[in-house]
Amino acid sequence: MLNRVVLVGRLTKDPDLRYTPSGVPVATFTLACNRTFTNQQGEREADFINCVVWRKQAENVANFLKKGSLAGVDGRIQTRNYEAQDGRRVYVTEVVAESVQFLEPKGASNREYQSSQPSYPNYDTPFGSNNQNQQRNPSPARNDDPFFDNGQPIDISDDDLPF
Repeated sequence: MLNRVVLVGRLTKDPDLRYTPSGVPVATFTLACNRTFTNQQGEREADFINCVVWRKQAENVANFLKKGSLAGVDGRIQTRNYEAQDGRRVYVTEVVAESVQFLEPKGASNREYQSSQPSYPNYDTPFGSNNQNQQRNPSPARNDDPFFDNGQPIDISDDDLPF
């Protein structure tokens, strides 16, 4: 049988870190994941998915993620139930995370974003052009690549290939 979940979303609040009686760290958080379609009013809805993570990953999540942080979760769905203090049966479905990836730089979720699209270097313009932005900020990849746009063909024989 297969039980695998992969999610990408933003935390709805700061993670809650606790310790079991034997001292094992466990963190819980809720991930808001946008749906890929819009409703009849044209609005995009989200699912709010409860996640739990254990041990060192739990401490890392509690220390480095907070409300609004973008995170990737890889894990499995688990269901459990218990009897609440008022005597009723409570059923819980959650994702037990085996891996939590921090998907943005530290402190990035605090910033107000200028646009919804991330900004990437412009690799469409040749390095030697008069593009003002590129002259101020040349891409490190271009400076380090001796073969980039030198105008000469690269001669590679079959003897040079490792396979």
